Amino acid sequence: MARSRFLPDNFTLALLGTVALASLLPASGGVAHGFEQATVAAVALLFFLHGAKLSREAIVAGLSHWRLHLVVVASTFVLFPLIGWALRPVLQPLVTPELYLGVLFLCVLPATVQSAIAFTAMARGNMPAAVCAASGSTLLGIVITPLLVGVLLPGVPAAHGAAGGAGGSHDLLASIGRITLQLFMPFLAGHLMRPWISGFIQRRAAVLKFVDQGSILLVVYTAFSAAVIEGLWRQIPLPALAGLLAVCAVVLAIALTATTWISRRLGFSKEDEITIVFCGSKKSLASGVPMAKVLFASHAVGAIVLPLMVFHQMQLMVCAVLAQRYARRPEGMAAADRIAANAATVRAAETSKAP
Repeated sequence: MARSRFLPDNFTLALLGTVALASLLPASGGVAHGFEQATVAAVALLFFLHGAKLSREAIVAGLSHWRLHLVVVASTFVLFPLIGWALRPVLQPLVTPELYLGVLFLCVLPATVQSAIAFTAMARGNMPAAVCAASGSTLLGIVITPLLVGVLLPGVPAAHGAAGGAGGSHDLLASIGRITLQLFMPFLAGHLMRPWISGFIQRRAAVLKFVDQGSILLVVYTAFSAAVIEGLWRQIPLPALAGLLAVCAVVLAIALTATTWISRRLGFSKEDEITIVFCGSKKSLASGVPMAKVLFASHAVGAIVLPLMVFHQMQLMVCAVLAQRYARRPEGMAAADRIAANAATVRAAETSKAP
């Protein structure tokens, strides 16, 4: 019997089950460490496979797509702060003042990397551009986020030495090193091995889909487990939690609607639209928590990062559903496949003209 179109698909059900499992049985201690290592390995495998799948022409096209990158940067560091600042009179009464400062903090953070690229891949978007846009957003955030914090959150207690202490600089440099090691190195290794393994990978597309979805499930479980262990359901009363959920939902809905509308208004292709939506509407928990520890006093960090934890889980759930819908479009050919098809057509034409 065919499943009703009104019922969730298997992956959405898996996400809901993962959140429930993390809430009831969060990973902690050595188990949590094991899941963290498994997540790192899954993400590295994801980037290795995509590096092997993408052609050199596709990567060059992703790097040179400056209009798309400009839209993503503007969405991340201009649109989001404007949303948080402009809607303050409406949204702040729904939460405590401390929690709303956390909402403003999440608005100035860079985009997430792993899940944005994984969702783009699942939705058959422009993967090369997504790799460049998401990674570039993280690097720019190291400079832009502290500047925006000084403008929008001037009253939050600062950490000792946050203005430029050696410890803070070391933490941020370590974050860059981890991103390079976990994302770019596997991607580069896969691309260098493309001449030998690309055919094998293309014949087994199901493997790539399994890695995409599996890595997202691991990220959801580990991130939500950490949030539950840190007291996600204990730190705030139920009315404030409900208000925080509403605030995060409004901010995310505006961001998703705006990035979709802007990408279509500017005439981007569907693959580019997918990249803009998933890279321009997401905020990084992995970058946000270390930045909060560097920028703010210890007693203020809890309330600052709690909205980010809630927003992070919400964006994963919503974007997973959007990615599934994008992936089901009948006309959707991934940008890399389209480039490869065009290149094959050109080569065939040149061959037919040869004497």
